[in-house]
Amino acid sequence: MAAAFELSHPRHKGKYHVTVYQVGWRLGGKGSSGRGVAGRIEEHGLHVWLGCYDNAFMLLRQCYEELRMRSNEPVQHWDEVFMPDCHIAVAGDSAKGGWVNWTAHFPPAAGLPGDPVDTNNPFAMTHYFSCGVALLRTLLLGLETFRCSDEADSAPVQETAQQSPDAIAARIANLLRFGALASAAVAVEALALVEAAIKSIAAVPQSALLRLMEAVAAAVREQLERIVATDDHLRYQWEIIDLILANLVGAVRFGLLTDPRGLDAINHLDQREWLRINGASERAINSSFTRVLYDMALAYEDGDENRPAIAAGVALRGTLRFFFNYRGAPLWKMRAGMGDVVFAPFYRVLRQRGVTFRFFHRLRNVRLAEPAKLRRGEKPYVEALEFDVQAEIVAQREYQPLIDIRGMKCWPSLPDFRQLNNGQRLRRQRIDFESHWDTRKVATRKLLVTRDFDCVVLGVGAGAVPYVCSEIVASNPRWRDMVGRVKTVATQAFQVWLDADLQELGWELPPVTLTSFVKPFDTWADMGHVVPAEDWRQHPPQTVAYFCNVLADPPSEPAASDRDYPQRRNAEVRLNAINFLNRDIRNLWPRANRPSGEFRWELLVDPKAKKSKATASRFDTQFWTANVNPSDRYVLSLPGSLDHRISPLDNTYDNLTIAGDWTECSLNVGCVEAAMISGRLAAHAISGWPALEDIIGFDHP
Repeated sequence: MAAAFELSHPRHKGKYHVTVYQVGWRLGGKGSSGRGVAGRIEEHGLHVWLGCYDNAFMLLRQCYEELRMRSNEPVQHWDEVFMPDCHIAVAGDSAKGGWVNWTAHFPPAAGLPGDPVDTNNPFAMTHYFSCGVALLRTLLLGLETFRCSDEADSAPVQETAQQSPDAIAARIANLLRFGALASAAVAVEALALVEAAIKSIAAVPQSALLRLMEAVAAAVREQLERIVATDDHLRYQWEIIDLILANLVGAVRFGLLTDPRGLDAINHLDQREWLRINGASERAINSSFTRVLYDMALAYEDGDENRPAIAAGVALRGTLRFFFNYRGAPLWKMRAGMGDVVFAPFYRVLRQRGVTFRFFHRLRNVRLAEPAKLRRGEKPYVEALEFDVQAEIVAQREYQPLIDIRGMKCWPSLPDFRQLNNGQRLRRQRIDFESHWDTRKVATRKLLVTRDFDCVVLGVGAGAVPYVCSEIVASNPRWRDMVGRVKTVATQAFQVWLDADLQELGWELPPVTLTSFVKPFDTWADMGHVVPAEDWRQHPPQTVAYFCNVLADPPSEPAASDRDYPQRRNAEVRLNAINFLNRDIRNLWPRANRPSGEFRWELLVDPKAKKSKATASRFDTQFWTANVNPSDRYVLSLPGSLDHRISPLDNTYDNLTIAGDWTECSLNVGCVEAAMISGRLAAHAISGWPALEDIIGFDHP
């Protein structure tokens, strides 16, 4: 959608005519949502945008503004459909047994996501390092351990703001020479020297800066290891401090402040391996604050919780952008489904610009021109695109995909069979247009280069590439390596609508997004704010909760003809969710279970207002999904895999570019922002616009 939005922009004056071919009836891929019974929002998973998603918010804000200008009906502002969320929670083991929830409130940051970026590069490693040191000093000064330290042993380090680079270097040398960091209080103050030194990095030898950081870390750890392990609050603060120290030491040790590769220089290491090399304690390495990086990135190879893996550079880049680049709030939640808030507005604007949409087209093959056809010096190119037509539209009209729910244009959870030829028969056959294993079709269609298209933007999910690009994968070693090394994982999610608010169920903290909880659903968000956007006529729920996690792959890939495979995996997710509610939810909601331990099934709101039994069978009135389709699988950022990604700017094929969060786009982690950056790069590859310097954070070190 980002590529189509950029290529159809009025700045091009109609130079590019864009046609979007889409499997099934709705846009969005992993970000799609639908409206079910009672207008319920049914998502593929939990979709929360980060306040550092500048490309995503910028394009979406442009989309909403254009929609407002072009529409004859009221259109909300973008900030009316997004709400800032400053509360983030992490679940972890308590020293007293059971689980404890650590909640942080992040102060609002200047500006709003998508605002123009300041001319001072906020993505520079020196900026991040300076912010990390400042954060570390703040955390240390807030700890009782350091407030009570004996500061008489050493005089405080002097003010550094006005010091020359040579003076700073000399003072660092003196500190190291005389061992003045024996006092933890002075170690805190010495961080001011570190912060000043990185602004004149050439004047301070890296070896001296590394020795100073290691001395600071040693002094701090000596003090903090004395904290009583039974104090969860202090232990959590210490774990955060320990992780920051390890990352700062590592940044100096690995030369990340000056290495032209930046954070990519450490992508051969796993995040935990990186922390261990740089002195983090095993307690911090295995803490909730480390686990959250794996959980948020669904970083479990093959969906196996015993195989966590994420490239250290990717994990650190995401952490730095999350903490130090957010505007407004660190999280932004949508007030309706992502399909409603994001993809419906994009669809409407693109249609108004003249973009054509062909729904119910399943891409089967990207066919290359035979090598014998190529003239001398001519690059390989895409000669044809081959599709299965899943359904045809009545009277060959254009399919109208959106419905109206409380004045909002939305995607339904099922297609409108009335618009399809033989629609009632298709409904009775229970055809699943989005299933990789449901290969039923009514026709085929072949598009030919120069006759039907000039350029191709391949915007499928990473998992679908080997199925639709088999010729390219077979003939191109780089694509073959990409398919083999850039892996994906299936996911699972469920939503429950509750007849009690979370305070009644014993949750005493503000509405949050929480992760690092117990498997099989380690991530949860209180999404009660979306209920007013649904269409409950009777007995509306008090709140709704979303849960998600990875889903383990089977030992062998199902056969292409195994049409029932998605249903079997859905049944597995249903059982996982029921067991989770019976066994684990009490650790979040203490009053959600009966004295026997069983979940209080009467809490679930039946959208059909039936008086169903208060047993586990009532879960069948809720929503759950197994995201096992190749195009729905989440892309991983495994150590050693990032070099095998291919950029949208790659010009191996004369008329083909790629787009998606699985491409080399500098962010390189599965998220909306990476997809938007990639789409903008694909548009640049075709049209030269947007300029690369206008793609925010693309030059991230």
